[in-house]
Amino acid sequence: MASRSEAAASDNPMMPGGLRAGSQPALRFAPSPTGELHLGHALSALTTWEWASRLDGRFLLRIEDIDTGRARDHLIEQISEDLAWLGLQWETPVLRQSEHFTDYRAAARKLEDMGLLYACFATRSDIRAEVERLNTQGIAVPRDPDGAPVYPGLHKELPAGEIAARIDKGEPHALRLDMAAAIERAREITGQARISYVAFDDDGRERRVVADPARWGDAVIVRKDVPASYHLAVVVDDHRQGITHVTRGKDLEAATDLHRLLQVLFGFEAPRYHHHRLLLDKGGAKLAKRSGSESLRSLREKGLTPEDIRRMITAV
Repeated sequence: MASRSEAAASDNPMMPGGLRAGSQPALRFAPSPTGELHLGHALSALTTWEWASRLDGRFLLRIEDIDTGRARDHLIEQISEDLAWLGLQWETPVLRQSEHFTDYRAAARKLEDMGLLYACFATRSDIRAEVERLNTQGIAVPRDPDGAPVYPGLHKELPAGEIAARIDKGEPHALRLDMAAAIERAREITGQARISYVAFDDDGRERRVVADPARWGDAVIVRKDVPASYHLAVVVDDHRQGITHVTRGKDLEAATDLHRLLQVLFGFEAPRYHHHRLLLDKGGAKLAKRSGSESLRSLREKGLTPEDIRRMITAV
């Protein structure tokens, strides 16, 4: 993303910059208990641990289990076993997102009160059909950073009475961010045309990155099934836990643009961000639970040691 980077924010190796007097750096590893941890998770956890040590900071474990339909309690215990086996230690109690739905509802209400959320009743098939209709008319629908079509605006202009009636009937709906309105509000808040954040590289050097949240379109902020999306929950929890430095994979680099926008709207301070490399399989795809990447538990049962894991991560 060098094309979106401004002049380096600092020419010196990274120190705990941007901290309030007397505060301590805080970092977190935040897995979802929807599958077993694999080498990609080990890379992320160890990277976070190493930066916490380098900054003399706190290492936190957060369980991101808002997807209650897929999260499994036994996997939470296994996550702890895997991380302890790697030699990591973390503060307790561990935050579980499923225990904080009230907080996410309150955060969403703030955005609603600002006039930045609207109800969306569209199903995936509705969206797919609308995208196909637009394509047949020669209107190309852009893709968001995850590869999905940017929301084509179904239900965005529904009359308030119809929206209220459908909600009263219990019709499932998500809440989407009116991206254009949100960006305009962020400009009013910051007094700047563009929002940005500080990123730090492997060597600790910092640079300022201009965020481009518009490429996400009208993103879902509250899902139909739970009172938050990943984007809302992670922003609220990073603020709640006083996270100062976020280390996560490059696959989430684009999400930082949206997170930075939400931080501005809520009046939250922005952490510094480090987006580390991804581990890829033989086919060039990133390691993932859904593709059956071999788990840390399986590797441990084969007799591998934490030192072996570290060597494997370095070699890939």
